[in-house]
Amino acid sequence: MKKIGAHFSIAGGVENAPLNAAAISAKAIAMFAKNQRQWNAKPYSEENILLFKKNCQTHHFNPQDIIPHDGYLINLGHPEKDKLQKSREAFLDEVRRCEQLGLTMLNFHPGSHLRQISEEDCLKIIADSLNLTLQKTCNVSMVIENTAGQGSNLGYRFEHLAAIIEMTEDKNRIGVCLDTCHTFTAGYDLKSRKSCKTVFDEFDKVVGFQFLKAMHLNDSKKPLGSRVDRHESIGKGEIGMEAFRYIMNDQRFDNIPMVLETPNSDIWEEEIKLLYRLEK
Repeated sequence: MKKIGAHFSIAGGVENAPLNAAAISAKAIAMFAKNQRQWNAKPYSEENILLFKKNCQTHHFNPQDIIPHDGYLINLGHPEKDKLQKSREAFLDEVRRCEQLGLTMLNFHPGSHLRQISEEDCLKIIADSLNLTLQKTCNVSMVIENTAGQGSNLGYRFEHLAAIIEMTEDKNRIGVCLDTCHTFTAGYDLKSRKSCKTVFDEFDKVVGFQFLKAMHLNDSKKPLGSRVDRHESIGKGEIGMEAFRYIMNDQRFDNIPMVLETPNSDIWEEEIKLLYRLEK
């Protein structure tokens, strides 16, 4: 069973995300746990927490259907100690917010070396950041999002994801979220059924489908291997429809949140219906 949704706003309170999702008949939710462009945010109130849980229950969203994303300022691989510490503290706060809401996953971008250290050293710092967070929290899994490789961002190769997982102490609380746009612009060809099979078989070999916890379904404005992160509406970009048809008919993608981050929220409901129509 496929669970398709989108990245919904928490404007007015985190409790509004499940209401926004239910309004377009989504079966999965992505959201930010707080303002994604600020380091600090006021704590949730008891009312926020109770209403979030109530709205999820009312509209039949289980914790495993919801994939929050951490803030954009966080860099768990930062080469400078003071800025790394600030990122680690902010990330810990995000995980604890997930705990408060009764959620089981937090999606994050791995980190960037900022051209100051090697990729290998940065990957080790990212893993150390995760291990520190895992030691201080419980129940929430850390879900690494693959990247397009723009700038000095790591996570654009499946080997990066595998290396972080290998260095993470608690393998039961680590996973991966694959973004189709990022995958494509990082250099993995998704334009045909044959190439999709090749790419996802490689993912299984290098990382393992047992670690796949979520998907971001986005077409790409930029071409294969461009390493530029620009999302496009489903079927209107460089990837085309075949990748999404393949994913919708591959059982390896069943029962995980698969969410749109496409640029036009006005057509999310139509895009969700379109994706379900691709199922045979």
